[in-house]
Amino acid sequence: MPRARKGHALRRGGQRRGGGARNSTQADSPSSDDEATSEVLSHYSSTSEGASIAEESLGNEVVDEQAQQEELEEKLKERIDDVADKSAKTRQGALESLRLAFSSRVLLDFLLERRLTLTDSLEKCLKKGKGEEQSLAATVLTLLCLQLGSGPEGEELFRSLRPLLVSILTDTSANLGARHSCASALGMCCYIAAADVEDLISCLACLEGIFTGACREESSSALAPLQALHCCALQAWALLLTICPGTHINRVLDSQLPLLPQLLSSDSVHLRIAAGETIALLFELGRDLEEDFLYEDTDSLCSTLRALATDSNKYRAKADRRKQRSIFRDVLHFIETGECQEETIKFGLECMYVDSWVRRRTYAAFKETLGSGVLHHLQNNELLRDIFDLGPVLVLDAAAMKASKISRFEKHLYNSAAFKARTKARSRVRDKRADVL
Repeated sequence: MPRARKGHALRRGGQRRGGGARNSTQADSPSSDDEATSEVLSHYSSTSEGASIAEESLGNEVVDEQAQQEELEEKLKERIDDVADKSAKTRQGALESLRLAFSSRVLLDFLLERRLTLTDSLEKCLKKGKGEEQSLAATVLTLLCLQLGSGPEGEELFRSLRPLLVSILTDTSANLGARHSCASALGMCCYIAAADVEDLISCLACLEGIFTGACREESSSALAPLQALHCCALQAWALLLTICPGTHINRVLDSQLPLLPQLLSSDSVHLRIAAGETIALLFELGRDLEEDFLYEDTDSLCSTLRALATDSNKYRAKADRRKQRSIFRDVLHFIETGECQEETIKFGLECMYVDSWVRRRTYAAFKETLGSGVLHHLQNNELLRDIFDLGPVLVLDAAAMKASKISRFEKHLYNSAAFKARTKARSRVRDKRADVL
């Protein structure tokens, strides 16, 4: 499904050229400079042999990586079989292993051959499993969809399991952890693989129904256990708004924007933050549709945001206060000036800018799903590179990889030698000054 995404400036080759060494404010004696230079060159030449050894070892890395990949695939085959095991403990262990593997590696070719088997097993876990097993199954489903991408395989996966996700999410008697995971899975899988606008609008309506009650009754203590669920649903809903057609965005601005500020008084810091970020996202989408977009209660909203940006209540945890103040400063600044705080994400030899609330919500969603593996997927997953306009996956030949690694290694050796020589030279100068005194 085509997605209308804003263009964003990206920078390839994220490494910056470093400046030269700083000049000392007090010049050492000529003899000290000569000795320091001599020691640097001597130490640097003595380490060239180590660089050669490192270069030779790089030749074996490709072979080692292939062996590791084959070993990983054998283990994954066993784990996929274990997902259908009779023991609940075995199934949960297998699901956890798949979660870790899918989030840290790109395994498209491997999974294409086994997607139907795994899909059937995940469906059984979601239908017959309890609590933690359902939660893990929904998470693995999300990662499987992320691996398969937005093609026919991803669409088929989402179409077959979407009714089950919706059923668990809307079942008030279901385990809360399972409902959290299903909310996130519904949002992410719809974002990746929704076949048409009708599917998108249907998922938006489902997620909207989860947190809308919280907008009207958040002060009720009965809703406290559901705050985490409301937060997950709101974030998934906001993610889908980033690919919504303009006609639906206008309806959301009329119906939901007046309600969301009520969540800013929630007892949950995570729900307050999610509400603030969603409000900023809606302002950005509204301004994209109309340059002179106005919200009637902007003054009251800014007053509330300013209070949250300077909150110093001692009954809140220090880390929560710090995070809340930082985010709400950004939200307030954007609503008042239209400027979004920019963040730079570096991965490998590339980097990208997160310079809008649309991009910020999208990156946060993938980061929450992939964890520490998000940087690996930004480098190697074609789906993420398409979403963030990163272009084709960079293919570096062995020579380029060796040159890159050796240059960093040699730079480290040179800096180490220079530091050692400079320390010795300065020590001698200090000794001479002590003698004079």
